[in-house]
Amino acid sequence: MTRQNPHIGSDFDDFLAEDGVLEEVSARAIKRVIAWQVREAMAAQGLTKTAMAARMHTSRSMLNRLLDEEDTGLTIETLSRAAEAVGYRVKLELSAA
Repeated sequence: MTRQNPHIGSDFDDFLAEDGVLEEVSARAIKRVIAWQVREAMAAQGLTKTAMAARMHTSRSMLNRLLDEEDTGLTIETLSRAAEAVGYRVKLELSAA
């Protein structure tokens, strides 16, 4: 007699939640997208890190933390300043789980 796989019909989020890492993985994925979008906007405008930091009225080391895909400690204020510096705005929303 074969045992059925308990994960059949579940999704990857269910698997991550069972392992207790869903929130961490989600935060890293979101940060990667944000860092990529900021880098792409900077490249499209020909902005160096130094010029971008000046537009944000912050230090280059703070900008490096913003662009670091692994550093999930990003404030909404920092994200807003980065978006404004490249002519974008931030749009956040909650959705049902």
